[in-house]
Amino acid sequence: MRLAAERKADYCAAMRIARDLPSLRAELARLGRLALVPTMGALHEGHLSLVAAARREGEAVAASIFVNPLQFGPNEDLARYPRDEAGDLAKLEAAGCDLVWMPSVEVMYPPGRATEIEVKGPAEGWEGTARPGHFRGVATVCAKLFNQTGAAVALFGEKDWQQLQVIRRMVQDLDMPIRIIGCPTVREADGLALSSRNRFLSAEERAKAPALYATLQQVAASLRAGTPAAEALAAAKAGLTQQGFAVDYLALVEPETLRETEALPGRLIAAARLGSVRLLDNIAAG
Repeated sequence: MRLAAERKADYCAAMRIARDLPSLRAELARLGRLALVPTMGALHEGHLSLVAAARREGEAVAASIFVNPLQFGPNEDLARYPRDEAGDLAKLEAAGCDLVWMPSVEVMYPPGRATEIEVKGPAEGWEGTARPGHFRGVATVCAKLFNQTGAAVALFGEKDWQQLQVIRRMVQDLDMPIRIIGCPTVREADGLALSSRNRFLSAEERAKAPALYATLQQVAASLRAGTPAAEALAAAKAGLTQQGFAVDYLALVEPETLRETEALPGRLIAAARLGSVRLLDNIAAG
């Protein structure tokens, strides 16, 4: 038993990388119960916090790095999305990741593919309206990642709250044998939610960006004090606009269904643009 444990430790001390399905399956055969952290790369401390949480959930931790073209619209920033393979791999190895799954687009979506997954319910409205087809791409790639790795657990950040609810709905509806864990949003000291796209903010925009989180906190306080939701939200939108944000939406919703509500407890969700960068954030309310 001790020898087997030592061999396992030796293996986990050296992170492995798989880029095709035969290599992935060979590596998976060596591992025990797996916790998966799906990413699109350009990793930051938010991603690494998921790896740390995953270490508490599985015998081994895998991270995927795949910039998924299906979740980008025709006028979105697929080509611009930041990529840093060497930096990402160094961060994952330092964080204690055991396996990195890095398929190409051709491996993930081979010629002749004819299946995509459409989730309704929590995928409708908000990001689903702003980015048509986005959640179809998210659901399809996540279903494939779950099947490819056989992970028992997958971890996602709560910053993308609607995405988290879409994935949970898909897993429940399709009876997938995987547990989905949402982990708290990791923030800068001034409250800005960490995002790979924050690097595109100008210095002036970066100084303004924390106002989105501060506004959500102010709305939550107003709601707890009894201010009607419509009134609190309208004032918040006006304030953000005055500060230079182009607000896509700011709403109080039911946490799981994403249906708009005026009752607490709920979830405050927001998307607003500063310059070329679209910021998302959310907090619990009530």
